[in-house]
Amino acid sequence: MTGAGDPDGELLGRILLTRVLEPGDEVAGRWVRELGVGEVVRRLRGEGAPLPGVSEKRWAGLRARAGRAEPERDLEVAGAAGVRFVRPGTMEWPGQLDDLGDGRPLGLWVRGPAGLRMWALRSVAVVGARACTEYGAHMALGLAAGLAERGWVVVSGGAYGVDGAAHRGALGAGGATVAVLACGVDRPYPRGHARLIDRIAEQGLVVGELPPGDHPTPSRFIVRNRLIAALTRGTVVVEAALRSGSLVTARAAQRLGRHTMGVPGPATSAQSAGVHELLRGEATLVTDAAEIVELVGDMGELAPARRGPVLPRDLLPAGARQVLAALPGHGASTATEIARGVPTTEDDAIARLYELRALGYVERHGDGWKLTRQAMISLRGGREVC
Repeated sequence: MTGAGDPDGELLGRILLTRVLEPGDEVAGRWVRELGVGEVVRRLRGEGAPLPGVSEKRWAGLRARAGRAEPERDLEVAGAAGVRFVRPGTMEWPGQLDDLGDGRPLGLWVRGPAGLRMWALRSVAVVGARACTEYGAHMALGLAAGLAERGWVVVSGGAYGVDGAAHRGALGAGGATVAVLACGVDRPYPRGHARLIDRIAEQGLVVGELPPGDHPTPSRFIVRNRLIAALTRGTVVVEAALRSGSLVTARAAQRLGRHTMGVPGPATSAQSAGVHELLRGEATLVTDAAEIVELVGDMGELAPARRGPVLPRDLLPAGARQVLAALPGHGASTATEIARGVPTTEDDAIARLYELRALGYVERHGDGWKLTRQAMISLRGGREVC
């Protein structure tokens, strides 16, 4: 079985196998690694002994699938839909997918003008709940837009909720995004996202393991998530319940040695409970695109330091700030009492008090000193009130 530009049948053989084998099948991956594509195809088509590690019933099912497969037609249908097949060993193949070992895809069906390999080198996965809250959608959109503005590719699963918000955030910022589907890339799913996925194919890439026309199943969604984790430098989870496919992606990223990040939500939110569980483990808390890039980016791509507002008292000399802090919130204190509280000499305390009086922070009442109303408002504004 050969085709033009495929003298050894490798291309058509792998396309046939995408019809016969389920994504992520490590037993089948071992066949391909040990025997080669050609030998696996030959045996599936009835020439030679059954392949090891499968029951007689399953082998019969695989043989039946192989008998129905038409790789030349799949290639023709894909070409008509603007879809190409990218296989290991070619220029466009993302090498990081090889980290999946025997669970590596046989190849990827790719729709869109960009080069998958180059985009994957600088990409981040943003995933999360389908039934996300407004907060989750807002965070996913903002994170994706921020990543896109910094030149990062946003990868997600094309689903409702967080996935859709992440894709829209990247597209809205004029950036790059990749949707990894659990079905044929010529058949957008969910159908309500058909226009979004078409737009992604125009401005970004739509990727999947399954051949043209194939449909999604619950197990295919779960197995698809390993691709999202492997393609990217790190995975960010924005809202996920304790039982969530997004957590499968995050755990796959951890197994592969990728960065795993989580966006915190309210402690009472069931939609954030899975994220919080991740954060109790090895995941890193992130709140914006700069913090994500600090983890996954190159040396020197640091997030800005987080600081509160600079208040007028922050500009005071250290000695004056110490004396100001030693004054009680209510009532007056003598210079002697204030000096003991700093601690410093009484003469130094008096000098600092006159300095503070000139700036409007304290006032003198007989032998005592007390905070002015202005100082009490300023101090209260910088303290946590319980």
